Amino acid sequence: MSKVCEICGKHKAFGGHITRRGLAKKKGGIGLHVVKNTKRTFSPNLQIIRALVNGSVVRMKVCTSCIRSNKVAKAGTATRTAQA
Repeated sequence: MSKVCEICGKHKAFGGHITRRGLAKKKGGIGLHVVKNTKRTFSPNLQIIRALVNGSVVRMKVCTSCIRSNKVAKAGTATRTAQA
């Protein structure tokens, strides 16, 4: 299963974690030195939700930023507002 948002296409991003060692110059040391630089991934916060798409309920993988910005209509809330 891919870790990609079905609405905006947000996917895994790659970066690095830099490990430094030593006492900072402003604390009286000779400065921080890089000891290790390891690769890491940043995963999007994906949620599997039931969404209303073209009148039918479909399960989708959507990131939380798309859910918060109302780019997708959740199935439970959309049917409740239609009945009211």
